[in-house]
Amino acid sequence: MADKKQLKVTLFKSPAGTNEKHRATVRGLGLRRLNSSRVLEDTPAVRGMVNKVYYLVKAESV
Repeated sequence: MADKKQLKVTLFKSPAGTNEKHRATVRGLGLRRLNSSRVLEDTPAVRGMVNKVYYLVKAESV
């Protein structure tokens, strides 16, 4: 079975002062403080969340 594709998502800008829904999206990605990272499965849902808060996070394939 092939390995599932993964994304490493890092919070590089503070969500303070942003739209409340965008802050909730950052929390939904599992990011808590600046420079925190999570490795997530590369699914359309995760991609959509990353695209929504593109100005706060960096995403790279693992």
